[in-house]
Amino acid sequence: MEKYELIPEQLLYEGTIGEENIFHPEPLSESDILLTHCADYWAKLEALALTRKEERRTGFPLSAALVEREVRIAQGTVDCAEYALKYGAALNVAGGTHHAFTNRGEGFCLLNDIACAANVLLDREQVSKVLVLDLDVHQGNGTAEIFAEEDRVYTFSMHGAKNFPMEKEYSDWDIGLEDGTEDREYLSILYEVLPGLLDAVAPDIVFYLSGVDVLATDKLGRLGMTMQGCKTRDEYVLSTLYKRGLPVAVSMGGGYSAQLSRIVEAHCNTFRLVKQYYY
Repeated sequence: MEKYELIPEQLLYEGTIGEENIFHPEPLSESDILLTHCADYWAKLEALALTRKEERRTGFPLSAALVEREVRIAQGTVDCAEYALKYGAALNVAGGTHHAFTNRGEGFCLLNDIACAANVLLDREQVSKVLVLDLDVHQGNGTAEIFAEEDRVYTFSMHGAKNFPMEKEYSDWDIGLEDGTEDREYLSILYEVLPGLLDAVAPDIVFYLSGVDVLATDKLGRLGMTMQGCKTRDEYVLSTLYKRGLPVAVSMGGGYSAQLSRIVEAHCNTFRLVKQYYY
């Protein structure tokens, strides 16, 4: 998508970041992929051998370039997690591929970048407790399935109740929002639940999926939030994590407003706020 190029261009232009702040991930290794995804599924992806039904479910025509893109996005979130543990926060300009399951892809997601990164950190014993804070407008169904039996990872998803996926998985905590939910109601829920969630989970790191498809202008979102409401959401999350000394790895997630500039601006706000609080 074009936004992946425009976001860093805008941030460089305005001086929020410099070239030294940008890193380019290598592909995630097969051994790290297999910490999360089934060997049979990965073999199908690598051989470009998904069935037509499996391919349609992803929403993408399968290609070697697409698989490489997903593998690099996943490594990007691993890198972000490593940087977050060292510096406090890091952001993947892409990522948020939370509809990818252990054994299949769907909803424009082939590999689950946050799940891959969490499992890599756990496997390396760099952390012992992980919180996935998913505020994309769509439920993180793949993430929920992947970690259904994993006590070291707590999955939280606040999403449109009637939006995709229609058949939802069970996160550790799901909050479904009605169509048209506006800033005041959304933020009041978030203000109420986040402190207690952090107290209960006591994570070593937070993976924050900051999808901007919560905007009222989003073609796929069905909520009613303003640009300021979306920014306030990010500010509350990031300021709260910063005050608690919690490292955060951010994946951008969805954004499908008709006006591309709105998508870019909303995502750029997340970067600006990370810089404000962590750097």
